[in-house]
Amino acid sequence: EGGMSNAQPIVIRAVMKPIPTLIKPLRSVDIESKEEKLAHKERTDSCAVPAASIVAESMLCFVLADALLEKFGGDTMEQVKAHMKVSGKY
Repeated sequence: EGGMSNAQPIVIRAVMKPIPTLIKPLRSVDIESKEEKLAHKERTDSCAVPAASIVAESMLCFVLADALLEKFGGDTMEQVKAHMKVSGKY
């Protein structure tokens, strides 16, 4: 169902790319000595989901605020509240 929410909880599905890891060092160059070197081996087992959920929630707030302003408009919060009150549905 598209459009405004019907007051039910808003459920979103989101994905994120995995945290980069470098198990086998790649060939690289040392900038100072100009000699060929191997890149540092990096391994991270930390989980980024808690941090990603905060970012997703924040972005959803922007999207919902944009939808609210598109529906009711106004230059100030008082005008937005007045437009919502006039509509009587919200």
